[in-house]
Amino acid sequence: MDPKTFRRPETRDNPEVRARMKEIAEHRRRFGYRRIGLLLEREGVTMNKKKLYRLYTEERLTVRKRRGRKRATGTRNPMPVPDRPNARWSLDFVSDIFAPSRRMRILAVVDDCTRESIGMVADTSIGGHRVARELGAMIRVYGKPGCIVSDNGSEFTSRAILEWQTRTGVAWHYIEPGKPQQNAFAESFNGRLRDECLNETAFDSLAHARRVLALWRHDYNHVRPHSAHQGRTPASARAEAAGHWPGSDGRSSRPLPSKTGSG
Repeated sequence: MDPKTFRRPETRDNPEVRARMKEIAEHRRRFGYRRIGLLLEREGVTMNKKKLYRLYTEERLTVRKRRGRKRATGTRNPMPVPDRPNARWSLDFVSDIFAPSRRMRILAVVDDCTRESIGMVADTSIGGHRVARELGAMIRVYGKPGCIVSDNGSEFTSRAILEWQTRTGVAWHYIEPGKPQQNAFAESFNGRLRDECLNETAFDSLAHARRVLALWRHDYNHVRPHSAHQGRTPASARAEAAGHWPGSDGRSSRPLPSKTGSG
């Protein structure tokens, strides 16, 4: 046999790591190699990022980019990051459908400092009175925020919300019309919610949607690594704030050790 025609049989290194990467990617199809690497580190598997990326590409686990999304143009001023939990909450609505073709709305509330999902309320219709009632329930669990940011939707500018602001004393900031980048933390969270949950699940009922959203929210707060917290979870960031900063609601002037990012 001509030596030039002889080829050694292909042997791939780290078969256990490759198998585990496939399991994670199958369960979390919108995770890239960095977040998969963070999950592997939690299990005690550490390796060089270049090697991790090589294994990731060899197994063809690259996340496909979704087309057709509008991109913002021009310059934007960065939104300041709050330095403590409950300093500012962001609100926004997300729409989706459940079988056969009924629409539902999801009220998403996010803590801008810890990136924690404070609550997700799904229903076919959510008005101003419902928003006020749900915010009151969230405050009883997490404490009162210093400020709330939202767009100018009719649910947020209704008389019920104005009366709720007067009664609770919570400051409310409305972004400028047509500038969703001023509500960047909520928009970032909504993008991950749609990419990792809504686009990955076909809901057959409103009860099914609420159950899936509750499970995803728990995973988002307690399991999913966030780049804004160097791979830690929002729940761990809040727990660190509660342990290191005085006050029952975690308020202080000391910032979390984080970098600017969307989580």
